[in-house]
Amino acid sequence: MDRAGEKARGRPSPSLPLKIVSLVPSQTELLCDLGLRDRLVGVTKFCVHPHGLTREKTIVGGTKNVKLEVVAALQPDLIIGNKEENDKSQIEALAAQFPVWISDIYTLEDALKMIAQIGALTGASEAAADLITRIRDAFAQLEKKLTGVPRQRAAYFIWRKPYMAAGADTFIDHILQLAGFDNVFGHLSRYPEITPEMLAQAAPQVILLSSEPYPFKEKHLTELQAICPDAAIRLVDGEMFSWYGSRLVAAPGYLETVRL
Repeated sequence: MDRAGEKARGRPSPSLPLKIVSLVPSQTELLCDLGLRDRLVGVTKFCVHPHGLTREKTIVGGTKNVKLEVVAALQPDLIIGNKEENDKSQIEALAAQFPVWISDIYTLEDALKMIAQIGALTGASEAAADLITRIRDAFAQLEKKLTGVPRQRAAYFIWRKPYMAAGADTFIDHILQLAGFDNVFGHLSRYPEITPEMLAQAAPQVILLSSEPYPFKEKHLTELQAICPDAAIRLVDGEMFSWYGSRLVAAPGYLETVRL
């Protein structure tokens, strides 16, 4: 199985799905940018892009707590989810009734393959290919601009109380690498809990505080500065580090501002 995604499970999907439910915000945005907004019938409450979408579509719950009966009432031709973002038992329950396609994203290349696969699945291959080219070009420009720039040791926090950081085998970790950062917790698996002692010992040059899933604010900088007084601490847009759909076109330009 290609790690970027797997074939639809459950009953067969029509050749061109006309009623799609998306359970992942970044893939919801992708579907819209591929010209498929009219075919979306259900989204999660976290599908905030493009603006106004949640007022147009049926809200099927959150990414981890999908309302199965609401999805069933929509009678979708295709449900699109993600291995990490959605609950396995709920996905299995949906797959017993409807075609379900699940992505599994760890790297930029995985994300690009996912975009191509969704394009093929929905009849939007041409739009997907164009998007992939634009994303590749944007990241190539970022790589060029970072040539010769010393890499920085960084910690990327996604949660508070307890502190949790992005570790190895995550899309965030891969994006950090592409942005010229070396993840000080890259030797730890997935999303480890980080104690103040662990952070002090890791001694990152830069601490990045994400806007999601925990909404870090200016008031949180002080407590981390006390642990790492020499580190530069920045609030960052979590969507630019963790959304693996069409938002990747804009990500390199944003990453450049964070890195340089």
